[in-house]
Amino acid sequence: QVQLAESGGGLVQAGGSLRLSCAASGRTFNRYVMGWFRQAPGKEREFVAAISWSASSTNYADSVKGRFTISRDDNKNAVYLQMNSLKPEDTAVYYCAVDRNILGSVRLDRALVGYWGQGTQVTVSS
Repeated sequence: QVQLAESGGGLVQAGGSLRLSCAASGRTFNRYVMGWFRQAPGKEREFVAAISWSASSTNYADSVKGRFTISRDDNKNAVYLQMNSLKPEDTAVYYCAVDRNILGSVRLDRALVGYWGQGTQVTVSS
């Protein structure tokens, strides 16, 4: 059974940093795009970032470019999201995601996600 377990969320002041982690179990994802989505109250789940299976390519939402960095460690079957210069509008539940297709594109859409984590809350106070 595949499980994606996120950690690292919490409460932080605007301008602060957090590092989210997602550990996968039950299957190896070293040939799959991995990424992060987020969902704020009353809003649809939106794409945040994705990283290719080789880690050679990344993709970010415009709203987080220059502030967030995605990385992966295939030895640990994990993906990370370093979030700097956090803003109140970054407040959301953050979800780890894995592409349903092997060797897919970093243009990861919700419809292409095969596995979701349970989510971790990130709250940024002003």
